[in-house]
Amino acid sequence: MSLSIRKAVVEDCPRIMELVRELALYEKAPEQVTVTMEEVIEAGFGEHPVWEAFVGIHDGQIVGLSLFYIRYSTWKGRRLYLEDIIVTEEMRGKGYGKVLLDHTIAFAKEKGYSGMMWQVLDWNEPAIRFYKKYNTNFENEWLNVNINF
Repeated sequence: MSLSIRKAVVEDCPRIMELVRELALYEKAPEQVTVTMEEVIEAGFGEHPVWEAFVGIHDGQIVGLSLFYIRYSTWKGRRLYLEDIIVTEEMRGKGYGKVLLDHTIAFAKEKGYSGMMWQVLDWNEPAIRFYKKYNTNFENEWLNVNINF
């Protein structure tokens, strides 16, 4: 296994969008990706960035992504919210997701955050099995709420 990890740069945004679209296909919701390239660039690299990411590179190609941001819990303080961890379909099963997640966890610990959180679809058994290897807690009582504008 040969995967190098580095912080995402603005030039990575087209490939990041490709990975996001691949994930949306896997999650059976490609029509829900409505974000533009301009928004991705501005939100990640503009005057007030709101997300950061690590990219996983194999043979010179970005094959994985860990995209996250910092959220604040009134009970726990600063926590890293993992928005997406993506490994291209052809590269799954090689341990690249583990390398990306381990790197992201180490980053959160280094920053002194109180923990990490993320969501997983209830039907995504491969991801659930993967996350259970980390002694994670799956919450049942919280419901997702959102509003679209």
